[in-house]
Amino acid sequence: MVSEPRLVRTNEEDGVVCLVLRNPPVNALSSGVLGELGARMGELASEPTVRAVVLAGDGANFSAGADLKELASIEAAQAPAMLDRALASFRAVAELPVPTIAAVHGLAVGGGLELALACDLRVADDSAKFGAPEAQFGLMPAYGGTQRLPRLVGPAKAKELVFTGSLIAAPEALRIGLVNKVVGSGQELRAARDLAHTIGQRAPRAVRAAKHAISAAVDLSLADGLALEHDLFVREVLPSPDLVEGVRAFVERRPPKFTGG
Repeated sequence: MVSEPRLVRTNEEDGVVCLVLRNPPVNALSSGVLGELGARMGELASEPTVRAVVLAGDGANFSAGADLKELASIEAAQAPAMLDRALASFRAVAELPVPTIAAVHGLAVGGGLELALACDLRVADDSAKFGAPEAQFGLMPAYGGTQRLPRLVGPAKAKELVFTGSLIAAPEALRIGLVNKVVGSGQELRAARDLAHTIGQRAPRAVRAAKHAISAAVDLSLADGLALEHDLFVREVLPSPDLVEGVRAFVERRPPKFTGG
């Protein structure tokens, strides 16, 4: 018997794809879920019509993180391979060519926080709580949290969150730059989808090139980053028919119709 997918896909207008995680009761990131996540990212990366992706959680939480029962059941010798598979799936999220938006409600803790961090943008409702509680269980963030969190909130705040395992509410997450927007209870998915549709209406090649340049910036010197920006503009943006369409639409005072060419 074929099992039900744990990441349920919905295609929308403007090249927007919604993926909803359904692994009750808390959307734990089991090895099966992580494998499916990586496979989904591979599919999306190969589809030229996709322009933005929203990741959300079903039920009361975005994700309460790794499946601790599963972790307790594996032998120590198996742990590195499981970790490698998880890292590959999160890297696939981070490196998806199109923008990704996490729509967060309830808990986004442990691996759930790291999944949100792997996305480009984060929209939370006012019920959301974020945290890295791994040290309470003899663990540490290992799905990219020690690297992506300080890049967003700074090293000192990241150390505080990881060392203490404390939870922070959505308003504090917004204040420190962990999330981009906080909305009313239950409105996070709508707000994330609205943002995705706005992105989907922009020139796809320009957005992809900009994502590439911005994502690379943290690992490059200013000179190397400027060189990459120049190369992407010349190689990806200038030859695109969407550039001609964008300028023509501006002159003709009408909305542009971008094709992604």
